[in-house]
Amino acid sequence: MDKQSPIRAWQLPDGIDELLPDAAAQVEELRRSLLDCASRWGYRLVMPPMVEFTDSLLVGVGEDLDLLTFKVPDQVTGRMLGLRADMTPQVARMDAHSLHGDQVNRLCYAGSTLHTRSGSLAASRSPLQLGAELYGAQGLSADIEVIALMLSMLDVAGVEIGSALTLDLGHGDIFKHVLAASGAKDAGIESEIFDALQRKSRPDLERLLEQLPVGSRSGLRALMDMHGDLDVLDRAEAELARTAPQIRTSLEELRALSSALQARYPDVSLYVDLAELRGYRYHTGVVFAAYTQGLGEALARGGRYDNVGKVYGRSRPATGFATDLRLLASQLRTQHSSSDAIAAPDLEDAALQDAVRSLRNAGETVIVEFDGDTDSRCSREMTKIDGQWQPQARQTSLVGEGK
Repeated sequence: MDKQSPIRAWQLPDGIDELLPDAAAQVEELRRSLLDCASRWGYRLVMPPMVEFTDSLLVGVGEDLDLLTFKVPDQVTGRMLGLRADMTPQVARMDAHSLHGDQVNRLCYAGSTLHTRSGSLAASRSPLQLGAELYGAQGLSADIEVIALMLSMLDVAGVEIGSALTLDLGHGDIFKHVLAASGAKDAGIESEIFDALQRKSRPDLERLLEQLPVGSRSGLRALMDMHGDLDVLDRAEAELARTAPQIRTSLEELRALSSALQARYPDVSLYVDLAELRGYRYHTGVVFAAYTQGLGEALARGGRYDNVGKVYGRSRPATGFATDLRLLASQLRTQHSSSDAIAAPDLEDAALQDAVRSLRNAGETVIVEFDGDTDSRCSREMTKIDGQWQPQARQTSLVGEGK
């Protein structure tokens, strides 16, 4: 028999947390507000399943997501199931396989995900992911809409859209082109170089570059320092385009995007990081993330991932973003308040029950208080006046005293 201590019996795994009533109410209120915001922009709600066969859940999404996904055998079929770590591929499957026609699809979603490990110190292993995806629209206008929707949602959540907010911009194709020009893929060190750049570890990168010809090292070495203000785009063209001329198209896309964002959001800081490689294996265009001061984790992030639906039978332009509701709620300036409920006595009184039902139908919170119980959320109480039950202000002296 397992003789675990009482404390250990109630412990949760590292990176897995729970939401108590006030926090849960705040997150739920935020979820509803953000989905309503997406709806006003024309994005329709979808609800992907928590579990899918790994054959469809992980196909074409890259090694990163595969490593984050919990896998279990299906007791019915014997096939391997995956507990979703990211809802984006599921929504891409729905667009490609379940929604027919060539029209533009705007879809939004919200739900629990599960990670085998935390992505950072600030990240949860059980994010409540909420996001929006735009399918069937290619070009700058679609990217701008998705970023504008992301900022609109952050504004609805209470995040100040101003100088305290930074938009981090990159491009999924730039590293791919520089990597191809270096010969690192043929040398079998692509993953190691990716890891070194992600960690911004210059010593590790230099050690790896020793395995490449001297003349092909400069691009990857320069990429390490390609982050900062918009001047980075000019530096990248001067230092990287000679050996990887294909990046000029990507740089022009970033210039056009940054110009449009500066015009719309002049107070938001723009930061360019061409070595930001999260999701590079499937991102095919601009990538972006929103950061606020004092928080090391992005409030929301996204990018373009064209053709991800190809593995499901329909290749489509696609761009979108996602946020973790838990993380976003933790940054809000105002906390959820659950006060101003109405207390009702525990009586078998038909007139009282009718009054309580009417109040609840009108949107009021009515809490029945049992003998000896007082709920601190109740600032009013049902009182019988001239034979009719009505909510009246509660006497302060009684609140919280159990009377």
